[in-house]
Amino acid sequence: MAFQPSKQTYSGQIRQVTLGVGDKAVTVGGKAAYPFHGFEGTMGNPPKIAMEVWDKDPGDEWSAIAKEPFKEVLGDPAAWAQKCVRDYGAEIIVVQTKSADPNSDNKPAAEVAEVVKKVVDAVDVPVVVWGVGNHEKDVEVMRILAEKGSGKRLAISPVEEGDYKQIGAACLGYKHLVVASSPIDVNLAKQLNILLGNLGVATSDIIIDPTTGGLGYGLEYSYSVMERIMQAALTQEDEKLQQPMICNVGNEVWKSKEANLSSEEAPELGDSSKRGVLMEAITAVDLLLAGADIVVMRHPEAVKLVKGFIQKMM
Repeated sequence: MAFQPSKQTYSGQIRQVTLGVGDKAVTVGGKAAYPFHGFEGTMGNPPKIAMEVWDKDPGDEWSAIAKEPFKEVLGDPAAWAQKCVRDYGAEIIVVQTKSADPNSDNKPAAEVAEVVKKVVDAVDVPVVVWGVGNHEKDVEVMRILAEKGSGKRLAISPVEEGDYKQIGAACLGYKHLVVASSPIDVNLAKQLNILLGNLGVATSDIIIDPTTGGLGYGLEYSYSVMERIMQAALTQEDEKLQQPMICNVGNEVWKSKEANLSSEEAPELGDSSKRGVLMEAITAVDLLLAGADIVVMRHPEAVKLVKGFIQKMM
């Protein structure tokens, strides 16, 4: 007798949300069963891989391993984004506005927005703009960028409880998406979605950023919170949590010391040319299993591994 797996009954579904415009617009979400449980229900749209681009040359903040695939374009964010799309098949570009950080370069908001606009204009895939987590500076940058990016249906992140009114209003005014970011907590994620709804942001314009940790740096806790969000959305019919999720994987993984130590510095950790790549790929796969619809990645070899995983699982 053939094995018959027991099946979960689902009463909810993850909403579909579309990023970008035109032929290369990307729709995520739509799951009516736990991630990759195709034997239990529809999987909706396949998860997507976004590739990150910084709005400045990362310099010493990146290891030689991470910089190698992009070494000729690190000083040109627009060319960098084009390379990610053309050479590595990025379906979404995420611009990390690192130069805006008040604790670092602290570049003027208008200057930061102008660089991001060049990236948006250089590619035909959807763009997510990721701020620095400083409410005052992010509001300043995103307000300008929302106007400059009018008509592109950008996704603006992170929109947090401390700045959701200002950034949410800009997104409403210029028809962009909101990436609702809360600190690894189911109730806080739900509360922010409620606040955004009260502000007038439609559910078709919200993506959840549950905040994530890399492998060895809080990944297990991130996974459990995302899993609980999926359970609430799919089995408890919690409409406030039925949004697609995005995880900023590459930025988390590659800032860990283990991803950047050389083989000589840490021979017990193995080949440094493979270590960070595998750490990034493993983190991305874990978060996809937890329910992520978009994973933001850095290294092309890690992207290749995760794309292969998605193709097999779907």
